[in-house]
Amino acid sequence: MAHAMVTLDMIKEARNRLKGVAQETAIMQSTSLSQRCGCEVYLKMENFQRTGSFKLRGAYNKVASLTDEERALGIVASSAGNHAQGVALAAKEYGCKATICMPSNAPLSKVEATLSYGADVVLSGDFYADAYNEACCLQEKKGYTFCHPFDDPVVMAGQGTIGLEILEEVPDADVIIVPVGGGGLIAGVAAAAKAVKPSIRIIGVQTANMPSMQQSLKEGHIVTVPANKSLADGIAVGTPGTLTFEMVQQYVDEVVTVTESEIAETILFLLERVKTAVEGAGACPVAAMINDKIDGLAGKKVVALVSGGNIDVNMIDRIINNGLVKSWRRIYLDVIVQDRPHVLSTLTGLISDTNANILSIWHDRSQRDIEVGYVHVSLEIETMGEKHVKNLHQTLIDHGFPAVIK
Repeated sequence: MAHAMVTLDMIKEARNRLKGVAQETAIMQSTSLSQRCGCEVYLKMENFQRTGSFKLRGAYNKVASLTDEERALGIVASSAGNHAQGVALAAKEYGCKATICMPSNAPLSKVEATLSYGADVVLSGDFYADAYNEACCLQEKKGYTFCHPFDDPVVMAGQGTIGLEILEEVPDADVIIVPVGGGGLIAGVAAAAKAVKPSIRIIGVQTANMPSMQQSLKEGHIVTVPANKSLADGIAVGTPGTLTFEMVQQYVDEVVTVTESEIAETILFLLERVKTAVEGAGACPVAAMINDKIDGLAGKKVVALVSGGNIDVNMIDRIINNGLVKSWRRIYLDVIVQDRPHVLSTLTGLISDTNANILSIWHDRSQRDIEVGYVHVSLEIETMGEKHVKNLHQTLIDHGFPAVIK
């Protein structure tokens, strides 16, 4: 029977193994999210876990459960980044060799962190599936012990310890929302939570770019979806696990999806309002709530699992810029003005009089479609929102500067 795959006893055993290794991360109530979503929202902050993600729990539990002989062979794992760090840290603690296969475009921060724990990193292909195939080849060639990132009962039991922690701290929780890639996290959390409180709802969230678990549930059997790039690299998995799929079918109430722009906006929202840095996968549960993807949450106690915080700093920079432009807090203005003294200072003076801040300015006389005696000016401007931008635009037009907002 499927239900015996990950038992409450296995999860409790994992918890004992993880004592002093994994932190029991904070569960924090979010007023801004509660107001926005119309329910009582708690965030389980696994982005504050050692290695920056929940993956340490399952990876460490797996390495700890191996025999001395299995560890002596060396460990191989495939990972989009977070499982890699968990396995590397566990291998270091047990003094065994670890080789981790990751996609060649894995975030640099995740690759460097994995190396820092002393593991060897092999970069292979563009997607998780490529890294997995490489790990399987190495296992065959070198006789390593394989640590699967999700399709393994011992790994799932490790992730399930989160379910126990949530219900100890918020025993009257009605719903737990969990990111879903291969399904190891949600399978473990659901097994733990439903064992303790059978009435609880468990909702999974995937990126719409790779909705493999959602599609598999719809069709009643495991399907593989095409590989796509996603901000949520941690859950960009094309094929669910065999064991995880069985458990998700049994324990999970629903799987919904969020788009890339919804994920980006949520990363920015969490950074600005909740003061926490979250990677794409970790933002998915909150993105689903903010964008009304889940029915029946009104007035309920909801725990969103923030699974990890290992986001590339370059990515944060892009997401912030994109968010500022979308919310009219940064605009790009184009205007053609007469090329004579004081015109530029008049233009910049008008802009600063409206309390907008000029970040950069270019002017260019050499464009083909500009008449002699005129100059093309581009400005990057910091503003205070859509209303402010409209006032600024109108002011410029009123003073003879026909500006175009890009």
